[in-house]
Amino acid sequence: MPSTDLSGGLAVAHFRMSFLSDQHSLLFPREWLREQLGKTYIAEQGIGHLNGEAVYVFELAEALELPGLSLENMRHFMMDGRLVLFRLLAFASQIGTWAREHRFCGSCGQAMQQAVGHRMMQCQPCRVQQYPRLSPCMIVVVTRGDEILLGRSPRFISGMYSALAGYAEPNETIEHCVEREVREEVSLEIENIRYITSQNWPFPHSMMFGFHAQYKSGEIIPQPDEIEDAQWFNIHDLPPLPAKNTIARYLIDLYLAQRLGHVEPVLPG
Repeated sequence: MPSTDLSGGLAVAHFRMSFLSDQHSLLFPREWLREQLGKTYIAEQGIGHLNGEAVYVFELAEALELPGLSLENMRHFMMDGRLVLFRLLAFASQIGTWAREHRFCGSCGQAMQQAVGHRMMQCQPCRVQQYPRLSPCMIVVVTRGDEILLGRSPRFISGMYSALAGYAEPNETIEHCVEREVREEVSLEIENIRYITSQNWPFPHSMMFGFHAQYKSGEIIPQPDEIEDAQWFNIHDLPPLPAKNTIARYLIDLYLAQRLGHVEPVLPG
């Protein structure tokens, strides 16, 4: 929660899903970091505790490098396996992004004010209130026996394929989203849609709902500008896959384990 206490605790400095780091740490004494930043931050928010010590995030006005400090992308910390730290940074990034994007009222353009006692921005003139938001989206592994449907977005690293994903639209259930996105992205019809698990995905504020579905009919026709390539891959001959600790990789590994009789993986919580 936001805090009026200006002393004590640890802090991170965030800008567009990156954090100031000295290559050894990105958690610094809060007062020291505030002094280094001067007037370059636009918001300060409490984000919880780590090992019993309060932690805060300073949202930077612009990309900033200080002597001995440089910006490190948050994905780095997801990849290196420090999950406790990554979850803290994920929350910091989402709250920092929210604070940046709600400094002014979207209705009348006036400056928003931080509410006292809970995390909410409010506009005094027109009484608009803004809370941190999540965008619901689905991700689905579509299978056909020993084959898994995987696709490539133009944004992916070279060679990597993943499960299909997409955002839910207004007045749409998440199950309808699964059907619609598969139909739009690869022109296939699916059936036996089954919810598996979810994962908060802070790039920047998604809630991923993971599904498994079975192929029903159709031929793959990738959606222009959205899907660079999509193919059926045999479970014994898969392309490069998303990183461990992602829900996409978990859904793929889960189906492999079930199909091959292996121990089922665990999605890091």
